[in-house]
Amino acid sequence: MITPMEQELITVNNNDEETGTISKSEAHRLGILHRAFSVLIFDTEGKMLLQKRADQKYHSGGLWTNACCSHPRPNETTIDAAHRRLQEELGFNCPLTYLYKFQYFANLDNDMIEHEMDHIFMGIYDGTITPDPYEVSSYTYLTLDDISSRIQQEPQSFTIWFKIIFQHYMDHLNTKS
Repeated sequence: MITPMEQELITVNNNDEETGTISKSEAHRLGILHRAFSVLIFDTEGKMLLQKRADQKYHSGGLWTNACCSHPRPNETTIDAAHRRLQEELGFNCPLTYLYKFQYFANLDNDMIEHEMDHIFMGIYDGTITPDPYEVSSYTYLTLDDISSRIQQEPQSFTIWFKIIFQHYMDHLNTKS
């Protein structure tokens, strides 16, 4: 059985064109650009679903972040991977809409580096959530204003990538209005 850190990630260039594969551990140790996705889930009142990562996660444990993020496997579409991880982490699935993609680079704890071409998907869900306790320790729905305030007041409580994603999302909303 392949451990999560041995899973193969899809490496890409700055145009999001596939260039090969690399192990998750090597990609995050060396900061190699790879394809990723992040799912933003909202309830019908417009509140965003946040999950608190399980404490035992290999990085960023115990921090608040978006509904789920991960990486597509080789020969798996990004949207299929987003649906797979939403089910694996939070125990539900819902229709997802592709919003946009962007590239970011961030230093994490445990001497790890995120260098991702992140595809952002959005869905609306009001049903039952049954998180995997090895992935998620808690979850909540918050308004965008509440999230913004909490990030300002306690930035250390959120994952690095969520703070970047949230700012991109807010900028995306502002360009649409």
